[in-house]
Amino acid sequence: MTTPAPALPAPRLDYLDATRAFALLLGVVFHASLSFSPYFMGWAVQDVSTGQLVTDFFLVSHSFRMELFFLLAGFFSHGLLQRQGLGGFLRSRAVRLGVPFTVGWFILQPLIVSGWIMGAASLRGDYDYWAGIRGGFATLRQLPAGLFTGSHLWFLYYLLLVTGLWLVLRLAVVAVTRALGGEPALARLRSRLDAAAGWLARSDWGLPLQVLPTAAALWGMRFWGMDTPDQSLRLHLPVLAVYGGFFALGWVFGRQSPETIAAFGRITVSRVLLLAASLIASLKLNGIQTDPGHPHFTAAHVGFVLGYATLMWTLVSLTLGVFRKICSQSRPVIRYVADSSYWMYLVHLPVVVWLQVAVAEVPVHWSLKLGFVSAATVALALLTYDLFVRSTWLGQILNGRRRDRVLGAGLRRQP
Repeated sequence: MTTPAPALPAPRLDYLDATRAFALLLGVVFHASLSFSPYFMGWAVQDVSTGQLVTDFFLVSHSFRMELFFLLAGFFSHGLLQRQGLGGFLRSRAVRLGVPFTVGWFILQPLIVSGWIMGAASLRGDYDYWAGIRGGFATLRQLPAGLFTGSHLWFLYYLLLVTGLWLVLRLAVVAVTRALGGEPALARLRSRLDAAAGWLARSDWGLPLQVLPTAAALWGMRFWGMDTPDQSLRLHLPVLAVYGGFFALGWVFGRQSPETIAAFGRITVSRVLLLAASLIASLKLNGIQTDPGHPHFTAAHVGFVLGYATLMWTLVSLTLGVFRKICSQSRPVIRYVADSSYWMYLVHLPVVVWLQVAVAEVPVHWSLKLGFVSAATVALALLTYDLFVRSTWLGQILNGRRRDRVLGAGLRRQP
């Protein structure tokens, strides 16, 4: 019997890597903007220069950046499982998600807390950064209270949960279907699942069917738009439902040809108009739906969750479409940023908060300071990535393999 040739790996879709990097880098700017809001949100510091446009920005950016990340996580996870098998997939998730979440928390959480200490001290005119850092690490003495909570690494916790739940559901469905109807029944189920995924991606009715369950989940949120479940390891079921839904859709898209996710991200006039309408509705209704005493609170909340869910799905799909148009070809610079984006997001928050505290009293317009905080954070994260991560064991953990450094040698095309 002739041994069949191994299947060729699927071609790399560079625009999806670029889209994932954009979602993570948008998170850097999102956190950098929080100190410039005119409404105090319990952040480490509130800048002397604020603007309403900042509030609008983080309401909109928060509506889709992590949803987009989870969709792509599902898409890439399916391909990883097909290439490495269940054992290899589980090892990869444990190393690339579990290790940064557990080890990173003990390093990053004290540094984040130090930013809050520095922010409080700055109100007294005290800018002793080292005292703040020492105070941040002193909080580790309070463990195990608050273990693994209070940081931006919650997204890894939820990605691990969603991945595990999806695998269990997948294995259970396969086992039950095989027990009831054997391999023919399993083949029919997979065929119907693929057909449904293709229909959702291509049909004009796919978007409303995605919006309605998301709006139902948003109804259970306590804060503006989408809750951030960073203060407890207890499951926030509406949040889990939203991110789990995006992950599952990305997974089933990963089973299809690349044209399916491309169809989901198509740019049409109707989608652009829907984006504009949902954007206006979300911004206009947000102020009313956060005030339970308003006479039209319930109606405004219904309109807001429908508008915000529509904004979420249209921004996710249109962002994919935009990056498919502008990043269809492999480019060394984009490849490098995509490789480094995971590291940049992991380490950015302490740097962002420290810089926000440093510039909080500087009499300069908030837009210039926001640009400085964002650019300086990204620059520092890129420098540390190239020097200490890319070609080291850290790069092996975060990116799956080590790559050559490029600092001082120009950005060369990566293999």
